[in-house]
Amino acid sequence: MSEKGKKLVYVFLLVLTAFIWGTAFVAQSVGAGSVGPFTFLAVRSWIAVFALLPVVYIFVIKKKGMAAVTPLSIRAGAVCGFFLFSASALQQIGIADTTTAKAGFITAMYVVLVPVICRIAGIPVPGKIWFCVLLTAAGLYFLCITERLTYDKGDPFIVVCALLFAFQIIAVNHYVSKVEPVLIAWFEFLVTAVLSGICMLVFETVTVEALLLGMPSMVFTGLFSSSIAYTLQIIAQKNINPTVASIIMSLESVFAALGGFVILGEVLTLRELAGCLMIFAAIIISQLPRRK
Repeated sequence: MSEKGKKLVYVFLLVLTAFIWGTAFVAQSVGAGSVGPFTFLAVRSWIAVFALLPVVYIFVIKKKGMAAVTPLSIRAGAVCGFFLFSASALQQIGIADTTTAKAGFITAMYVVLVPVICRIAGIPVPGKIWFCVLLTAAGLYFLCITERLTYDKGDPFIVVCALLFAFQIIAVNHYVSKVEPVLIAWFEFLVTAVLSGICMLVFETVTVEALLLGMPSMVFTGLFSSSIAYTLQIIAQKNINPTVASIIMSLESVFAALGGFVILGEVLTLRELAGCLMIFAAIIISQLPRRK
């Protein structure tokens, strides 16, 4: 396969990642109403850990042996896992005291934070990509914010959450060329599961009834949103600029809106449709070849 063909495959993987995250949003919201944020995150992360074990064995251990599990792979998973746990926990805490639409918009602002952090770290960001970033941010605003912006208690948590998601994307970009992507994903979920499990035991009261009520949502997000989508993200980021990856993954908001339209019968306004088109346009422009 040509380099152009391979790149299109990785772009498709990120689009699929955004699709899974967007459609899983409803399940995440439903599950959050049954159990606490740390319990939800712990259970879905442990499900992802066990779901990925056969994949790690078949594609890594069976081919390369235990030598593939290096200190660097453990460190990569620990760093990415810390950012994933912190971002996910703050998002779940903050969303309880702000609107869902605004939480989605602020979280997706990692699309702006990623290139800023990359520039500070010395990672080149082409001028065309800056335009795509601004176009994506404008599209997200039109899609998510349909009324006047006001300050809510949960907003600062979501802002820090967006920053931590940006660091998770950049951390993945840093390690993915040095460590097996599946190993990064597995250790990332293991660290997230352990940290959220500790917080669950310390800060929350868990009942069997609540667990059974939220289990369908936790199983769905654990299998699809965590084990499949985050693994696809790591695999695809091996060959895609982190800023471009963040633009593509912002499609999560578009798929969430389209899911509400198809599944729940919600009507998309012209403003929301314009936001969707702006995000799609930014992704297409980001994929156009540079003029020689």
